[in-house]
Amino acid sequence: MALARLICSAPHPFLLRRRERKMAELSLGRHCGVPDCRQLDFLPFVCDGCSGVFCLQHRSRDAHGCSEVNIRNNSVKPDQHRSYICSYKDCHAKELLPVLCPYCEKHFCLRHRHQSDHECEKLDTPKPRMAATQQLVKDIIDSKKSEEIKSKKRKGARKSETAAKVALMKLKMHACGDKSLPQTERIYFQVLLPKGNKEKSKPMFFCSKWSIGKVVDYAASLASLKNDNNKSTAQKLRLCHTASGEALPFEHTLEKWLSDEDYPLFNGGNIILEYLDNDVLFIEDTESYLR
Repeated sequence: MALARLICSAPHPFLLRRRERKMAELSLGRHCGVPDCRQLDFLPFVCDGCSGVFCLQHRSRDAHGCSEVNIRNNSVKPDQHRSYICSYKDCHAKELLPVLCPYCEKHFCLRHRHQSDHECEKLDTPKPRMAATQQLVKDIIDSKKSEEIKSKKRKGARKSETAAKVALMKLKMHACGDKSLPQTERIYFQVLLPKGNKEKSKPMFFCSKWSIGKVVDYAASLASLKNDNNKSTAQKLRLCHTASGEALPFEHTLEKWLSDEDYPLFNGGNIILEYLDNDVLFIEDTESYLR
């Protein structure tokens, strides 16, 4: 009787296998590793950083505060995108890629990348002998140019002197001036009058010992020109050289300019009379007075 009750109370083999299968299914699930969650998930996620097990909500590294991420972030330098500062003085330009000078091996921006641009300490300088040779060649060239200029001046002066001698005879016949002046002191000019005047020119003679200021005053009276040189006006009547265009200083004498080495005045030549501002010292287009 007791044996019969024991047999009846023992579980059926089929029921036993079913119970074991149910328990196996229950052991498949895993709890989320986040302490505040602990959700049972039958398809849990394993983190490839810290190897922890997490649910769907906390599967990302940021969601569960992955310790491996924190370690990696701490090991990363803050200056991930490095920039290269120009080494040239007072230049703070930056380049994303290195621009190295192959000579001094310093970083520079694109503007100062060449040796001459950043005053490279390795820049080759000409040797003293080479510099001396270059200077000698330069001096020879300058000397030749100077001689050419002087030669042209001499030729121009000779032409002007020849033309003045030819014109002198005609000027003596028609020029007006102070008749009381001795013939030996008379200097004759074809005076080119200011632009806009009715007469373009007028033959005159002056004393070689007169100052340029006195010549201007006398020429203005002969040509009936307005002369306010004694006033502080915007313009003054000036006597100008036809070759150089220079306004002759009032205090100089005619005699001084007749013996000038570079641009002498010639007895029988041309001279310009023109109104100029106080700060103007020469006429640029002297040829226009001869047309």
